[in-house]
Amino acid sequence: QVQLVESGGGLVQPGGSLRLSCVASGNIFSVNHMGWYRQAPGKARELVARVISGDNRNYADSVKGRFTISRDNAKNTVYLQMSSLNPEDTAIYYCHAIIQRVSDGPTFQYWGQGTQVTVSS
Repeated sequence: QVQLVESGGGLVQPGGSLRLSCVASGNIFSVNHMGWYRQAPGKARELVARVISGDNRNYADSVKGRFTISRDNAKNTVYLQMSSLNPEDTAIYYCHAIIQRVSDGPTFQYWGQGTQVTVSS
């Protein structure tokens, strides 16, 4: 089995910062994409940022220049450093990964349980 476990959410004031972490563990041969999605109340889940194999990063336009995604391949961990947070960033943030469990095997996508980020004064 594979698990994604997130940490680092919480309540922060507008203009503040938070750092999210997500660790992938279990039966893992290789981790391809790792990234973060978010879902605000009444809205669809959306991509926030992701790291594709290598050093290729994608960001949603709404977070460019404020959020930074990074990855520690040795630890199967992805981080999301969030700065200049505003109330529109309030959402549940989900870790997402595309993982190959065995050599020459297929890839599967996995989701974390989600961590709440609330930006409010």
